[in-house]
Amino acid sequence: MQLECSPVNQTKQGCPTAAISPAVTFETTEDDNRKEAAGSCPDYFQWIHEDLRRWKVTGITSEMVESAKSRADFRLVIVNGRVYIEKYREVFQTRDLFTWWGILQLLRKYPGRRRLPDLDLMFSCADKPKIRSSDYQLPNTTTAPPPLFQYCGNAWSLAIVFPDWSFWGWPELNIKPWEIMLKEFREANERKKWIQKEPYAFWKGNPFTSRSRKNLMKCNSKDQQDWKVRAYAKNWKSEIQQGFKQSDLTKQCTHRYGIYIEGRGWSVSQKYVLACDSVTLFVDPQYYDFITRSLMPMYHYWPIRGDDMCRAIKFAVDWGNIYKQEAQAIGKAATKFIQEELKMDYVYDYMFNLLNEYAKLLKYKPTIPEGAIEFCSETMACPADGLVKKFMMDSMVKGPAVTSPCTMPSSFDPPVRQAFLKEKEAILKQVEEMEKKS
Repeated sequence: MQLECSPVNQTKQGCPTAAISPAVTFETTEDDNRKEAAGSCPDYFQWIHEDLRRWKVTGITSEMVESAKSRADFRLVIVNGRVYIEKYREVFQTRDLFTWWGILQLLRKYPGRRRLPDLDLMFSCADKPKIRSSDYQLPNTTTAPPPLFQYCGNAWSLAIVFPDWSFWGWPELNIKPWEIMLKEFREANERKKWIQKEPYAFWKGNPFTSRSRKNLMKCNSKDQQDWKVRAYAKNWKSEIQQGFKQSDLTKQCTHRYGIYIEGRGWSVSQKYVLACDSVTLFVDPQYYDFITRSLMPMYHYWPIRGDDMCRAIKFAVDWGNIYKQEAQAIGKAATKFIQEELKMDYVYDYMFNLLNEYAKLLKYKPTIPEGAIEFCSETMACPADGLVKKFMMDSMVKGPAVTSPCTMPSSFDPPVRQAFLKEKEAILKQVEEMEKKS
């Protein structure tokens, strides 16, 4: 499955039939069956069941999907292995473009008899969830909630959480596709061990997107008080003008502690901080992406209270610099999770399983919307230029996967889920008590 840029494809005038490969077949020899045996998915795939739980009984009707239109940025329909997009509004930078690209690569990875079923969905590219769960609870309403795919959710929303666009690259900020970034983080972590890093908490980003980030900047050492924070404001306009010389994310893994703090809402920076082999300090996160809910405090990260941020960060850093072995273990657990359970194969498998489970709930046969445009890898990548084209080519799936998608874990039994959440809550309280006694 190679990308062929004919004059037709260069001008976005249609998708070649060969690009879709709907009829790829596989031999059924014993050896092939063995190759296609699917392994088990990581535990965080269980949250797919939770995100779709509200529609398990009712199913999803075309009216429910239409009701999400006012809050969606685009509609995506797949019919017979072909992708159609109806765009409703402009989004920030190329979020929608690279989300579409990712879904097209999923179809290239799993074509033929393993391809996605027909489906119809609405998608929002915002940093905050759009559907409040309280609006769809009795006695407020008996109407079923609109199903809306988004990059994040929170405790007060109904979001079908989907991997974000940056897994295929973020050209505006010169952030490479995730598969390349994983390799670069792995090499960077091997070059400099945790104990050799600066014994402080590091953050660099745009401080003007939230009050929390502005408050973090106040934690920089001053008035002879060293809060053990090294926070730097990043000027993206200057970075762009200078060719992103100071924006290599792997070169920012120079401190023993890395800070993750939300901006306007959820931040795409989370996975890059976790990949640094440092102890990630999560500052009172209100939002989650598709992996966050399975991360355990004091195993994958250190929780930081937002109401006394500077003091909480200093306590975490001082504790880690004393109990170095325990601190290193937290950093290594996060890095192992990122490298092994968030590799690109699992990102695609999460998408595949989520979209399959969603399609099972549809109570109607999807049809192509009148205003939709067909998209395929050829018509997206061939006319593109600059970093957009480079990142598309770098992240393009070269051919069908040898193995089938991983096997979904069963849904949480309510007692198991409740015990998991209680354990997380108990750990958070334990950390608070440790801080109070210090």
